[in-house]
Amino acid sequence: MGDGPARGAPWWKGTRGEWYVVGQVFLFALVLLGPRTLPDWPAWASPLSTIGRVIGIVLMLAGTAISIGGVMKLGPNLTPLPFPRDCSNLIESGPYAIVRHPIYSGLIIDAFGWALWVNGWLTIGYALLLFAFFDVKSRLEEGWLLEKFPEYAEYRTKVHKLIPWVY
Repeated sequence: MGDGPARGAPWWKGTRGEWYVVGQVFLFALVLLGPRTLPDWPAWASPLSTIGRVIGIVLMLAGTAISIGGVMKLGPNLTPLPFPRDCSNLIESGPYAIVRHPIYSGLIIDAFGWALWVNGWLTIGYALLLFAFFDVKSRLEEGWLLEKFPEYAEYRTKVHKLIPWVY
């Protein structure tokens, strides 16, 4: 696998992306538990509040479906780390046919859905941070995927990265 990360290195050295997992756990906690707005910011008035809640539910259902589909399709390839397993193979079907990182995609969509559900101005900002984080993490992961699977270069030209049919 070329000059990939050292397999026997301790996790805290982060050679296979371990610190990205720590970062995403922090961001998930921020999205779910962080302050939703500032005291002097306006509350979401009706009908914006109701519309936000309805769209939020729809986004959370869609995001969860995309993430679960990605987990199911990966099967034994699944790892919490961005570094691919030695025995993995490239998956290009199912949710991977509409987005290259469906688990990240679903979690991003879930975060925006949650932000709308809780009517949280700050929570929308946290969801944007999560999106930026997964964009950076996926760049690292894609470098390793290109090393392992030369055909990944062509796959990248056909399928959007994080937001189905958009980005």
